[in-house]
Amino acid sequence: MTTNNIIRGFSKLTEEEKRNLIARLCNDPTQAEDRLERFIMEDETERSHFLELSENTISSFHTPYGIAPNFLVDGKIYHVPLAIEESSVVAAASHSARFWADRGGFTVTSVSTVKLGHVYFRWFGDPSYIRERWQQLKLFLLERLKKISANMVRRGGGILSLELLDETATIACLYKLELKVETINSMGANFVNTCLEDMAEALDLFFTVDEDPAGKKCQVAMAILSNYTPECTVTVEASCEIEHLRPISERLPVETFVDKLCLAYQIAHHDPSRAVTHNKGIMNGVDAVLMATGNDYRAAEAAAHAYAARDGQYRALSSCSLNNRVLSIGLTLPLALGTVGGITNLHPLARLSLEILGNPTARVLMGIVASVGLASNFAAIRSLVTTGIQKGHMRLHLSNILNMLNVNNGQREQAEAWFIDRKVSFNAVKHFLHEISH
Repeated sequence: MTTNNIIRGFSKLTEEEKRNLIARLCNDPTQAEDRLERFIMEDETERSHFLELSENTISSFHTPYGIAPNFLVDGKIYHVPLAIEESSVVAAASHSARFWADRGGFTVTSVSTVKLGHVYFRWFGDPSYIRERWQQLKLFLLERLKKISANMVRRGGGILSLELLDETATIACLYKLELKVETINSMGANFVNTCLEDMAEALDLFFTVDEDPAGKKCQVAMAILSNYTPECTVTVEASCEIEHLRPISERLPVETFVDKLCLAYQIAHHDPSRAVTHNKGIMNGVDAVLMATGNDYRAAEAAAHAYAARDGQYRALSSCSLNNRVLSIGLTLPLALGTVGGITNLHPLARLSLEILGNPTARVLMGIVASVGLASNFAAIRSLVTTGIQKGHMRLHLSNILNMLNVNNGQREQAEAWFIDRKVSFNAVKHFLHEISH
């Protein structure tokens, strides 16, 4: 193993020094450094704030920022910003949004916003002792949290509950304190973790003072919020009579189309192999809105997939039902979102995205995000049971292929006309361009 390429003290270098050093790893260092420089915003104030959002920043990685218009959610139209590099996701969400807007749109049927956090500790003493002292310990911990949570309480949130959970059946001597909180319009990670770390300190203090001289019986392991948020969920639904589905049935008899649609949802419920890809289609839309609004899409992904497996088998997050010739689709999704604090206040496009959406509360944003997820999912299922996923996907991908092959405007026009009703692939496009050039 060689250590010749280890960089020491990288974080202490200036922005320009870091960029110059990394550019030397490329085939053309001058061109690489120029490209890294060009992708950072020019406004000095915004540039400074942007660079400080992360560590060792030497440039910015641009993702297309588009709009999926006409989402009707609880009777209000939203034109939703999406940050994603896959054109088919934006196109599919937009098409699905327009279809459902004419049929009543999406309805948010329930929202809960409880966040969780835990302090894990081992108790080496008599188990009955900790149970006997629990109420006294609980009052001690909650009293300490009053000062930390005062501002959150003034905004309508705060501590909801605190429980002691016995985990000794799984790991010897292990217990955890489970804290439930309401953080209103903040995602709340910093608030929750501050509360938990104070509880860990207080727990250690309580038992140090309380224990007999025989020795320390409480050992705090860690204090951390949980990104598994089964009590911070949103449910959205959309429905219409099956006759209204005829325009999107691709010439299938509408009854056949609906039957295949329902079957696709059933398969995703029972077969994890399909459920993973089914849920990925939901998260295509969800993640794109979360990125555009400065929310943590990694936490949302982790929570969603854990929630999908909550009964012991990984299943689809969305569902479909047919009653009296009315088709209903629905989605329940765990989403811990914020519309204030963090990057939502610091990133200029995240702020703008929230403005475009009318500066929604966290609860309203949850409904919008889930609606985009359900719309994306419906569009994918509709394609799967009719024309197949590749026809629309690759037609939209044609532009990327043509850019990759560096075609001129005339070649682009001919290719777009030729492939309007033909299957698109990289090799097919390359062959077509070769044919028209000779």
